[in-house]
Amino acid sequence: MSNAEDNTRGVVQEFLVRLGQGDPDRTAALFAETVDWLIAENPVVPWIRPRSSRADVAAHFRELAEGMTPLPGGQAVDVMVVNGGEAMLSGRLAGTARITGKTFHSPFAARLTVEDGLITRYHLFEDSLAIAEACTPDA
Repeated sequence: MSNAEDNTRGVVQEFLVRLGQGDPDRTAALFAETVDWLIAENPVVPWIRPRSSRADVAAHFRELAEGMTPLPGGQAVDVMVVNGGEAMLSGRLAGTARITGKTFHSPFAARLTVEDGLITRYHLFEDSLAIAEACTPDA
């Protein structure tokens, strides 16, 4: 394994640890000042919207924590593949939308790029429809 791969794996693993600890500012500190951010936008889900800065990243994880309660054992990374400065993760996530009390389950895939020890790209692919349905009150 190359030094770049070791560095990328270390940054991504630290990201996952900080994400699990629930500290948005410490999590965001692993991101570059400018971030190539992609999560399919959904107007029903307040935390799923465009972001482009480290401050935006902190706001995302703060809004996510305010809007969703993770289900016990609902977050898991099943596979991590690292190639140089690129990392691909796949797994599953599940939670309860605080606004409705409804749960959701979603597979996910994420592409992260690490440059100079910071995450510069964060592209997350998830079942945003399932999350939006969980955030939508019953008629």
